[in-house]
Amino acid sequence: MDTSSFGIVIMAAGKGTRLKSRHPKVLHEIGGRSLLLHVIAAAKTITTPEHIYCIIGHEAERVRSAVESTGVGFVLQAEQRGTGHALQQVKAHFTASGEAPPEHLLVLSGDVPLIRPETLSELEEFHLKEKAAMTILSAIPSDPTGYGRVNRTSTLAVEVASIVEQKDLKPGYPGSKEINSGIYCFQTAALFANLDRLSSQNASSEFYLTDIAALLVAEGQRVVATVAESVDEVLGANTIAEMMHLDGVMRLTSAHKLMAQGVTIFRPETSVIDSGVEVGPDTIIEPFVQLLGNTRIGQDCRIRSYSVIQNSVLGDNVLVRNGCILDEATIGNAALIGPYSHLRPGSEIGEAVHLGNFVETKKVRMGRGAKANHLSYLGDAVIGAGVNVGAGAITCNYDGVHKHTTTIGDGVFVGSDSTLVAPLAIGERAYIAAGSCITEDVPADSLALGRSRQTTKPGWVAARKAKTKPKE
Repeated sequence: MDTSSFGIVIMAAGKGTRLKSRHPKVLHEIGGRSLLLHVIAAAKTITTPEHIYCIIGHEAERVRSAVESTGVGFVLQAEQRGTGHALQQVKAHFTASGEAPPEHLLVLSGDVPLIRPETLSELEEFHLKEKAAMTILSAIPSDPTGYGRVNRTSTLAVEVASIVEQKDLKPGYPGSKEINSGIYCFQTAALFANLDRLSSQNASSEFYLTDIAALLVAEGQRVVATVAESVDEVLGANTIAEMMHLDGVMRLTSAHKLMAQGVTIFRPETSVIDSGVEVGPDTIIEPFVQLLGNTRIGQDCRIRSYSVIQNSVLGDNVLVRNGCILDEATIGNAALIGPYSHLRPGSEIGEAVHLGNFVETKKVRMGRGAKANHLSYLGDAVIGAGVNVGAGAITCNYDGVHKHTTTIGDGVFVGSDSTLVAPLAIGERAYIAAGSCITEDVPADSLALGRSRQTTKPGWVAARKAKTKPKE
């Protein structure tokens, strides 16, 4: 379908007082990104960013800053006086800019993050097919409390007579349980012609966009509704509890999508998988794993329980043992990580590398087959292929002011409990004796020792006891 005649408006100006939060409602996160970014992502699948406008108001600059990288435009609603007032600002924007408005407007809510692009495309098609002035996306939940109601002209009709907001329902309201999702298509000219006719004489003293329906019907124009396939995809997040419900739905949906692509996820209800995560087939994810941000995991991997992987890239056949934390790390094929390894940003781990118990890395590049299996810290380092780092070895990269680099050549053996004080270069195939403090460069094929000579005093304990024996 040609959607070039559609512009998209996303209402994101509200404060969200029911959240009891000092942060803008649309910047609260589910599924790893803000509510508003989810809605923008759906909108961008059906049109280009220059045809998308976010209405911002409460903490406008903070909201703008959070999403401006998406390329969408912004319309300011400095004073929040309702949804109708928000669209009045859109009309004023086009008038002031001299920009011709699109033939149709698709209006979305910035706090409805589960809306599917397929649903939006179907809504636009339905709107055009019905030649409607206004098309409402509705739903029929088990409990409609809290939502405005859609009143159709008859039980079987697509035509709508009016929308009644929850606050304006009369006691004992016997009407429809069909709710208004807050998502609409409009013929722009019909919408703009009626915006100034809205009244704030209602329970909220606001200008309701929903009142446009009755105004259009009174003019003899066509107002229709279509029911969304899923109730969840049109639900907003007005409380933290509602937001967490949507988060659970989104994450479980992500898990089921991955399983349909050949990923095994044990106990998916225990996993935290962000919506942007990608995992290859035949990978196994054990219970209580978190996969966050833009993480990419290859094929035939196994991620064991209680590991947290964020914004990281894993190759194929990688094993991440229990309790590992990976943050902005890159892992090569057939690497073995953990248990309880911590890979901090800038960790580039090569093929078949082994990083074991309680090993921490930061801004380090490790060559193929290198190993550090126990209790080591490796920071600001370039470590060659086949290097063996013994238990307890560390790179001392910080002098209190600056960070310095340690370079370790291919095939080096670093003995246990060694301290490598950067800046430092260790040549290929060199050996560092256990317990050494190395402060000078080591040539290739050399043995370096940096420890004081051991002194042993036989009989010292007995002599000391004799001197300190208490008097009777």
